[in-house]
Amino acid sequence: MAARNPKPQPEPVVAPVQMSANPVEAEAGGILTIDLGAIAANWRTLMNVTLPIECAAVVKADAYGLGIEPVVAALAKAGARTFFVADLAEARRVRAIMAHAMIYVLNGVMPNTAPAFAEVNARPVINGLTEFAEWDAFVTSTKWDGGAALHVDTGINRLGIAPEDAAALAPRINVEHHGISLLMSHLACAETPDHPLNQKQIRLFREVRLLFRGIPASLANSSGIFLGPSTHNDLVRPGGALFGSNPTPGRPNTMQPVIDLKARILQVRPVKRRDNVGYGATWTAMRDSRIAIIAAGYGDGYLRTAGAASDKPPGDVIIAGARCPIVGRISMDLMAVDVTDLPDGAARRGGFATLIGMSIGVDDVAARAGTIGYEVLTALGRRYHRVWVNG
Repeated sequence: MAARNPKPQPEPVVAPVQMSANPVEAEAGGILTIDLGAIAANWRTLMNVTLPIECAAVVKADAYGLGIEPVVAALAKAGARTFFVADLAEARRVRAIMAHAMIYVLNGVMPNTAPAFAEVNARPVINGLTEFAEWDAFVTSTKWDGGAALHVDTGINRLGIAPEDAAALAPRINVEHHGISLLMSHLACAETPDHPLNQKQIRLFREVRLLFRGIPASLANSSGIFLGPSTHNDLVRPGGALFGSNPTPGRPNTMQPVIDLKARILQVRPVKRRDNVGYGATWTAMRDSRIAIIAAGYGDGYLRTAGAASDKPPGDVIIAGARCPIVGRISMDLMAVDVTDLPDGAARRGGFATLIGMSIGVDDVAARAGTIGYEVLTALGRRYHRVWVNG
């Protein structure tokens, strides 16, 4: 008997993918408060350091994790007119906020994407000769006159055209509508003022700049601004300093703190002397203790390396105004904090621990994790309820 054909099954219905919204405060494990007034104040501080040089704003990586749209709006209100982003998707978001902003795209022209720059009215940062040729062909064929930056590598060896290739291109500026609107390079060691590479890059960029007379030039990032006028040129490009990270490590931070991160206490539990806490049993109670379990972990951007370890003192958080040490390993969604020395009831279910804020700065957490404030900021997870305030 012939086998019957199976009855066709309907295609499964798949809902369209949607980006996750800002979690409801009552349901979120933590609250991330972003002070837009402090961001604007930091931009003004940097602008005053470099006057009369223009101060741009680097808002790549979703404004270092703090939200392109509200951050750009705040900076525009403060007076910023030039913005640097990483890619075209970010350029579109800036353009939606500012119709007349100057937008530079640091990662340059991906293959076959040149028309999109005209669509967005954004300027690519040209980082190589092949890219330059593709961009030149587009400009020649379309007569688009939006301009582009030419990135010259002076020693960081990431992106950029070699100085000798830049010299070969320099005669182009004598041609009408040459299309080069900015000459730029990037400092590799600006956060270390006495590093010899700083002066080497400054000298080399000065030499290249002489070949491009009349073209605005930009070299200084956040830390580069504080190396002095030799780095300022015509435009400075601060990024991390806008968001509170210290541009002068080892010296007092002149930037205002921008974020306050609080995570919810899920439980306070007793732990007996000699009992262990967390994965790997890396922490043992030396006394009868009370341990608060906090709803934040490396899945939320609080880096695993910021936790307790045998070879370094414990990190800490602030509960009821007091510093309390992190104990055991930080896990994906949770961390444990020793609250034994707090008064009974000071740490309670539903209360909050301050992870970043008050006397704990973003650079403090970064140092504990063996990284930099930029990584801490950009790692902040999407499970926090975000609040933007104007300071």
